[in-house]
Amino acid sequence: MDDRKEKEGGKTCEGYEDYLNSGDMEITQCVREAHLMVDEVIQKSSNTLLYNKDAKLPYIKWLTIQEFTIQNGVLKIDEFIKTWDRKPNWLYCVDFLCQEHHEYSERYRYRVKWSIPTRRKPIPRATASVYFTFDVSNVKPLDSLVEVYYIFESSKLVHRADSSRFREKWLSDVIDAKVLLMDAITF
Repeated sequence: MDDRKEKEGGKTCEGYEDYLNSGDMEITQCVREAHLMVDEVIQKSSNTLLYNKDAKLPYIKWLTIQEFTIQNGVLKIDEFIKTWDRKPNWLYCVDFLCQEHHEYSERYRYRVKWSIPTRRKPIPRATASVYFTFDVSNVKPLDSLVEVYYIFESSKLVHRADSSRFREKWLSDVIDAKVLLMDAITF
């Protein structure tokens, strides 16, 4: 059961009025200031972390359930990756991995393998992978958008394609870690 009450357009904790009505002005003032500080922190964090409207994310019209095919998924990933801010020496290829059946959806998995080949080393020492998942609902209307998520190799953080900004450093970190590991192992 929710122990909070609606008060002046917001929610207040039960017992809040008891402190205000206690007659002790210091406690009353401290409680009010604490609530104002908490409300301010929540407001700032939700504006900057969850709903950052100032962030300029590239607009991609993602596929609807009706439009989705495995090939269209590859094309949308390619279109999405082209909007990423990165150096031109990064090369990638997109591979379809598998289709998973779930009770209320089908999940289509793709891998984007990244590398930086050079003239001296056309076959790179290490690659970095980004794994995309298209979650195609079986219960939503056909004109609903497919949900798109991606994760970087060796990371547990799941990015939503419509709300996460790419950082080239994430790819570099994966490759650097692999090169360090290979240098530490003697064959």
